[in-house]
Amino acid sequence: MADVESPPVEAITEAPSVLNDTAEAAINGTTGKIPSTPEGMALAYGSLLVMALIPIFVGAFRSVKSHKEQLENSASTGEKPETMTQKDAAMFPIIASCALFGLYVFFQVFSKEHVNLLLSVYFLVLGIFALAHTISPLFNKLLKPLESLLGTSRYHFEFTSANKDGENKEEIFAQDFTSPDLVALAVSAAAGVWYFVQKHWLANNLLGMAFAINGVELLHLNKVATGCILLGGLFFYDIFWVFGTNVMVTVAKSFDAPIKLVFPQDLLENGLAAKNMAMLGLGDIVIPGIFVALLLRYDYSLKRGSHFYFWTTFLAYISGLVMTIVVMHFWKHAQPALLYLVPACLGAPILMAAIRGDLSSMFSYADHPEEEEEGEEKEAEEKKKD
Repeated sequence: MADVESPPVEAITEAPSVLNDTAEAAINGTTGKIPSTPEGMALAYGSLLVMALIPIFVGAFRSVKSHKEQLENSASTGEKPETMTQKDAAMFPIIASCALFGLYVFFQVFSKEHVNLLLSVYFLVLGIFALAHTISPLFNKLLKPLESLLGTSRYHFEFTSANKDGENKEEIFAQDFTSPDLVALAVSAAAGVWYFVQKHWLANNLLGMAFAINGVELLHLNKVATGCILLGGLFFYDIFWVFGTNVMVTVAKSFDAPIKLVFPQDLLENGLAAKNMAMLGLGDIVIPGIFVALLLRYDYSLKRGSHFYFWTTFLAYISGLVMTIVVMHFWKHAQPALLYLVPACLGAPILMAAIRGDLSSMFSYADHPEEEEEGEEKEAEEKKKD
């Protein structure tokens, strides 16, 4: 990550998709009690759709800036950004499955209340910094007229390690910040405490959207082929764990953390105290979102003055999520959202690239070509040794 540590990717991909408080609720699935009115259900699912699109849209455009900063940092310091290789993408569903099953065993052995208390503290800290990182640019713009009052100084925080004599210092963490950044951090801390104390759905959504925006912005896929392998693997991961076992059901019902977006279906009847929640897991936002962001960066590399492949995949994501909700509504059964999202998000841009003659260009594009080549060379050397 660039400036802020984001939630573990394993935690993100294990988040529930659209669920309610029923025995059939499953991670990355959609089901639940029928709301009291059709209007309430439409409002809930429409709101979840909008809340899913905001992190992808905002995070994708912020990823362009993050990518430029990585290139500048690499040029000035020589430090090479970490990129996901095709081998990493292929292994990810296996690692995520092990993490998911580990959580399942953990909840079976230890008290659910104690585990969730520990997780709440962990995600409270991460959520505060994720939200602060998300809203800091906004606060820097809003508070610019107050520079005379707040000051224009920049501050530097550095955490280093050294030997007993104070020599051989090694930088562990360093961060520059301004007065508006501190105001953003204070606001984020208030939101985090609000969630920790009351677990209100609005506070949950603030932290959840911050996690999603940070994930889409900072988790960079290097090549389209890597994205295809990652999404393809998670396609089968999602189907297996939703339809094949009850592991996701148990974890979804036990895991209490802001790794999903929620919206009450009974809001019109009960107001902000509504409790009949429809939910959308961050995994169904971040995983397709980082692929959408990659295609936006590809659009910029083409220098055609348009965001054609970004909008193609963005609209495909909308259609996939709408299809998930429609199937859930008619079948009244949990649905793995990636079952619909992955074919839509992969198929639409690849088909359009084939039609427009950009297929070769799309698959040869790399955010960091040198790093990709070095990664492939290392893998080839390891194969030779074996």
